[in-house]
Amino acid sequence: MPHEPHPGAGAEHGIMVVVVGPSGAGKDTLMKLAARHFTGRAEVHFTRRVITRHRDAGGEDHLSVSLQGFAAMEQSGSFAVWWEAHGLKYGIPAEVSVALSKGHIVVANGSRSALHRFQAAFPRLKVINVTARPEVLAGRLEARGRETHEDIMARLARGPLTVRGEYDVTDLDNSGSLEEAEQKMIEILDGLLAEVH
Repeated sequence: MPHEPHPGAGAEHGIMVVVVGPSGAGKDTLMKLAARHFTGRAEVHFTRRVITRHRDAGGEDHLSVSLQGFAAMEQSGSFAVWWEAHGLKYGIPAEVSVALSKGHIVVANGSRSALHRFQAAFPRLKVINVTARPEVLAGRLEARGRETHEDIMARLARGPLTVRGEYDVTDLDNSGSLEEAEQKMIEILDGLLAEVH
């Protein structure tokens, strides 16, 4: 079973924010823009994931580790939450509980399939589900050139863009301008900051 340590005393004061969404929705870009906006705000933390993939792979700033390194971190209780998807392992550092215990906001890049693990680990959880219209997602995925048109359409047909389960979810449609979506993301986080202060 995954090692999921209980948050530290007082961790319920802060809010763990998990950003999820399908490929092409733009969650990595929106998180980067939001992180830039909140630079210098000590009460907002954007945590770096630990991932078993090469440092230069993907557009996300992450800590790259080997499978053996990941297993050692897992055994030592280094993760608040970890999960496996697409042949890779992902971990959220256990140190996030320190910021949460201070009543801060912690923002993490997550996965819809791992939300139950986040919910088990964090008493106060907010999910931001970044979506876009199917034709917009298809266009962005095709522009990446990593998959054929048929593969992309099959991927989009596999599942709904909504979050299933009993979670506190806000949907953020990133079908339009990036500036508009960035402003929505900032407004959501500002609203959460108002809740904890």
